[in-house]
Amino acid sequence: MWVKRQERMLLKHGHTAQETHSNVTSQYILRRHDMFFFLFRLPAGGFPSVAMSSAVKESLQLQMTELEMLFSMFPNKGEITLHGDHTFQNIQKYLNDTDQNLPHMIEYLVSVTIDAPKVKVNLQVTLPHDYPHVTPQLFARSDALDRQQQFQLNQDLTSYITSLDLGELCIYTAVRWLQDNSISYIQNSKLYSERVPDAKTVKSLFNRMWIYSHHIYRQELRKKIFDCAKKLNLTGFCLTGKPGIICVEGIKENCEEFWHDVRYPNWKHISCKHVESGETEGNVDNLRLFQTFEDLQFQAHGDYGLRNDYHMDLGQFLEFLKAHQSEHVFQILFGVEGKCSEN
Repeated sequence: MWVKRQERMLLKHGHTAQETHSNVTSQYILRRHDMFFFLFRLPAGGFPSVAMSSAVKESLQLQMTELEMLFSMFPNKGEITLHGDHTFQNIQKYLNDTDQNLPHMIEYLVSVTIDAPKVKVNLQVTLPHDYPHVTPQLFARSDALDRQQQFQLNQDLTSYITSLDLGELCIYTAVRWLQDNSISYIQNSKLYSERVPDAKTVKSLFNRMWIYSHHIYRQELRKKIFDCAKKLNLTGFCLTGKPGIICVEGIKENCEEFWHDVRYPNWKHISCKHVESGETEGNVDNLRLFQTFEDLQFQAHGDYGLRNDYHMDLGQFLEFLKAHQSEHVFQILFGVEGKCSEN
């Protein structure tokens, strides 16, 4: 019908029968070719869709693999938080049957710990269906960042991620970048400077221990006392003889370690008579009464040459204590009020 209609129209406009037949035949062939081409393309139109489904499936499998890896690297509760209760199930259904509706994009939060200072940076991750063949959507935020520093951090993070090759999984790379680079943005933040306490408010605990022994003679024991005091950065003195007196001062934990070490395993006749405690902001040196750990010996009473059993001149010891603002300790150590020796 279409051919007859076209022939009548051409004859009406003065074309010869031969021209009319040739023209109409050519148009018919072209029209049939167009229809064939159109019909041919219809079923082929499904092929891009099938190819797209295959590519999305491959990308989703990579995303799931990466997420499982991240869970193994950050196993503690709260380190990774998935958005959506059925993310894994929905994606798995789609992977098993691509006739299913395309699942929502995977979204999750990675809590990144910055060690110095101890703050958290949360990385919000949104993965397009064709990631890693396109760039992921990342956004980092922290309570320690003001608006300007947060903007700058995200701008630099985005610049770094877009510089990487497409097709490579990069979320862990982004986490490592935040761990390595966030500190400078945090320190430049006004919020951080308001939160960080002044360093001078850090308290140090100080002890001065007064130790009484029935006697201190043996060379190996004296060596142990001096080596231990030196190792623990303690000042004070060791009074050799009978009785033997040790004073150590310094950081509380170091004094306690000294006391533990010198009396074990078998020093029986020894006791800690008195402990003076205090605290200071920063260095403990301003609380020290002694500059070094001294080997203290005074003139002895009596003949000690045969038995090596001699009593120290406690009057001289009292004068030493007075010189170091510690006269009050004499009565604590010996139970009597001290009197200085006469010259």
